[in-house]
Amino acid sequence: MIKKPTYKTAIKLNSLLAIIAFIFIAQSCAVKKYIPEDELLYTGANIEIKADSLVENPEDLKPVLEATISPEPNSKFLGLRPGLHYYYKMQQENPGFLNRWLFKQFGEEPVYQSDVESFQVEDVLVNKLENNGFFYSRATSSFTEDEKNKEAHITYSVTVPTPYKIETYQVDSLASPLYEELKSTAENSNFKKGIRFDLESMKLERQRLDATLKSKGYYNFNPDFLIFEADSNRYDNKRIDLFLKLKNNVPEKAIIPYKLGKVNIYPDYELPKDSKVYDSERYNNKTYIQDPKFFRPDRLDPFITLSEGQLYNPQTSKNTARRLSTIGAYKFVNIQYKETDSIADDGIGVLETNIYLSPLNKRAVRAEIQAVTKSNSFAGPALILTYSNRNLFQGGETLNISTKAAYETQIASGNQAGLSSLELGFETELIFPRVLFPIKISDNYFEYSIPKTKTSLGFDYLNRSQLYTLLSAKARFGYVWDANKYVTHVINPISTNYTKLSNTTDEFQTILNDNPFLERSFDQEFISGLTYSFTYNELVNNTKTHQIYANFNFDVAGNTISLLGKEKETGEAKQFLGLEYAQYAKADVDFRYHFNFGKEQKIATRLFAGYGLAYGNSDVLPFTKQYYSGGPYSVRAFRIRSLGPGTYNELGTENGTFFDQTGNIRLEANVEYRFPIFSYFKGAVFADAGNVWNSEENPALPGGKISSNFLSELGMGAGVGLRVDVQGFVIRFDLAAPFHDPSLDERERFDFKIDEPILNFAIGYPF
Repeated sequence: MIKKPTYKTAIKLNSLLAIIAFIFIAQSCAVKKYIPEDELLYTGANIEIKADSLVENPEDLKPVLEATISPEPNSKFLGLRPGLHYYYKMQQENPGFLNRWLFKQFGEEPVYQSDVESFQVEDVLVNKLENNGFFYSRATSSFTEDEKNKEAHITYSVTVPTPYKIETYQVDSLASPLYEELKSTAENSNFKKGIRFDLESMKLERQRLDATLKSKGYYNFNPDFLIFEADSNRYDNKRIDLFLKLKNNVPEKAIIPYKLGKVNIYPDYELPKDSKVYDSERYNNKTYIQDPKFFRPDRLDPFITLSEGQLYNPQTSKNTARRLSTIGAYKFVNIQYKETDSIADDGIGVLETNIYLSPLNKRAVRAEIQAVTKSNSFAGPALILTYSNRNLFQGGETLNISTKAAYETQIASGNQAGLSSLELGFETELIFPRVLFPIKISDNYFEYSIPKTKTSLGFDYLNRSQLYTLLSAKARFGYVWDANKYVTHVINPISTNYTKLSNTTDEFQTILNDNPFLERSFDQEFISGLTYSFTYNELVNNTKTHQIYANFNFDVAGNTISLLGKEKETGEAKQFLGLEYAQYAKADVDFRYHFNFGKEQKIATRLFAGYGLAYGNSDVLPFTKQYYSGGPYSVRAFRIRSLGPGTYNELGTENGTFFDQTGNIRLEANVEYRFPIFSYFKGAVFADAGNVWNSEENPALPGGKISSNFLSELGMGAGVGLRVDVQGFVIRFDLAAPFHDPSLDERERFDFKIDEPILNFAIGYPF
């Protein structure tokens, strides 16, 4: 049941609105009184279009013309001009610290009627119309003045005649082979019969032609060498013939194609070594220059798409640079072309190609100290040491060895206070910048980048005081492939995990005894299967207004080893090498949409849905594979693992603990408005909703089974955030409070507990 606002609450709300209204009116009056006597505040312009009857969609011209009008009037917010208000406040003798800060953030200098050069704007409007084919256009203007409010508005009236349209588009006679190249390229142009004359389109056409010629070897060509000429003498109905010509005095070397001559690669290049004499080695019609041998030519060659005798193409050059950068052994990739003095007999120039590769330090050690705090009141330090050895076998391989030590203690009051955990971890990872597979796969198939093969082996020791000790080991073998700028595939055909629960306390054993589902999730010691992840990520392109991110994960385990599994006793779960193994399939989707607008302002949304199915040898997902909800990257108004499953209420049980608040179904949705505050400080206002459920009834978690009323069982919360964003490194503080708690009685779920907020501290944005 939604609580109705009380009479006192209504009075407070009305008082607040009255205060806000008074502030706005006061600001408006303050701005008006500061405007000089002989000035009027410029409030903007509008355009009236008087078009001939043959002009198609004349209203489409408005946004084009409005973009040329200057100056811009002072900005408004809720009908007022706070930027102008802070400017006038700064003109006072003692503006004060707050006014100075507000002026720096939002202040604007006033734009008056006298700042408007209407005759110049008229000329610009006419010029813009003529550039769009509307020759012999006219423009006039008139001000509307409001002496009472000390404001002035201008109206521009433009007369738009019938535009000139293209009748034919052809390439003028040029020297061969440039003429043939331009002629074939121009045939694919958008300049078709009946298209309106447009100067901007011609500029884009020149750039398109230049890019096409560059891809065919014209190394020295430039779009400025081309010029369009329009001839209307043959027609009396505003039709023109458009001719593409080459400007006079274009250098001869600009109108011939170039091919690559000698291709030299320097795999271990450093500037101080310029004067050194290197040894050279020929491989696959390329010259590898290095001394001593740093990188095997047969391993480096697949990344280089440039070859001797090939026509120059900037896209091929960019592709080679990108592929070389993905190896992970180089900090700089520099491709330079040098024209030779001679021209080949067939009229084609020759470019010597030099590829300079500057390696990263072969060995590196990175230390990372973390101060971890979680929304379940656990906090403590962590130390991570990573040793890297690059180009290990002279083929771009990278060896990473990491060790981790972390300690956490629960600092909150209550019966859970004083709990602690100690984690010790070791992991080694070997990355090969190529595909390791029994059957050879041609590198030509991977045009954008060559996949990497990753192998890893890790061990972890976790001791939770008063609960248990967990030993785990994992091994993986798989591939990572960037299909293009936005798409990444990760597949691990071998993914194995082993966990061993030991040293369980009586308290934790009681929890397991009361929850057979939880106990079964820890019994499955061996997990072996396949994982696959697909990611489409437009968030890497900050110039896009609309950004989409989609991630799909699929995890299946136990199918292969089930063929070798044996029952130790009839009716019991099968085992492999004496270990009970898990069988399940799990899939989830993470979809995000970001809308960028204004100055560093963004609406970020996220939808997550996941489902896990245990079958065969398992009747419940392994504990490490189950979903949970709540926390700094989930529903932030609830502590981590404290939300769900379903309507389950931990307080209604004797042995409630966050360990059993998991499920095999998860659904979440988030929306967040992000905005700048000052310098590196960013703000956010957000709302989250989500929960987890079980597909089967668990007597130890009453209310946890999903039903048709799952939408009414979503945990919901809202809050505000402060972020420190330093060049992409984000420290985040989010303060959130729940307004819909599914663990409560249906009549009490809607209650905005603003007096019970939860502070989330995290690194990075939540989505």
